[in-house]
Amino acid sequence: MSYGDTIPLHPSSQSDIDEIENLINAGAHSATVLPARAPSPSRASIPVSHSPFPLPPYQKMPPSSSPTPVVSSVPAAAATTTTAPGGSSRIGISTDALESPPDTLTEPVFDTVKRDLTRIVSNLKLVVFPNPYREDPGRALRDWDLWGPFFFIVFLGLTLSWSASVKKSEVFAVAFAILAAGAIILTLNVLLLGGHIIFFQSLSLLGYCLFPLAVGALVCMLEGNVIIKIVVVSMTLAWSCWAAYPFISTAVNPRRKALALYPVFLMYISVGFFIIAID
Repeated sequence: MSYGDTIPLHPSSQSDIDEIENLINAGAHSATVLPARAPSPSRASIPVSHSPFPLPPYQKMPPSSSPTPVVSSVPAAAATTTTAPGGSSRIGISTDALESPPDTLTEPVFDTVKRDLTRIVSNLKLVVFPNPYREDPGRALRDWDLWGPFFFIVFLGLTLSWSASVKKSEVFAVAFAILAAGAIILTLNVLLLGGHIIFFQSLSLLGYCLFPLAVGALVCMLEGNVIIKIVVVSMTLAWSCWAAYPFISTAVNPRRKALALYPVFLMYISVGFFIIAID
């Protein structure tokens, strides 16, 4: 059989093929085309103005449409609303709300000294003088510093050295070492007793409580009478102990209050005797 020869189909197969062709032709004539989807109405656009010139007519909103209000996350004090000539409003953000905190490394020396002195005076009032925050050491010395205690320790050591007739440098060295080391040891004692206070905060507190004794040492340097010295030192010693009592007593457990207060009072009493004995 050659490739071009054809094989006749069976009569039943030919009838099936004719029926399929008739169904296809009938479906093609009866098919209907669905109408296209109607275009959606155009949405109103909200004009955003970046210049004071009026908007072109094709960007203006229809009078019947009302835009959805936008809630701004910028604080009211930092946001400012301006109205452009075309009737559009613009919301601006004040530069004060985006500015970073001032850089203290590049500020003038006078501003730095003024800020530190203001902090020292504020902490001195909170620790030494009566105020409603004395019963809460965390709130009273939240902005603690070490410049004030360092100044009072140095001032007390210089006053004692000036009061001494001989070996002034040795007197200053001994006084400075006793006060600095004593403050560190007393702070460690409070922490070991389970006190709820920061290490440097406790150092700052104990240093500020030396202010009355520093004043007493200055008065005793100017007045050589022993009786006056005893009276002045007694008053300033009681003042220093009164200033340190609420902070230390509230920082530790009530059962361990005496163990925390006794070394503090002992150091202040030793400084008082040192002021009286120096000559």
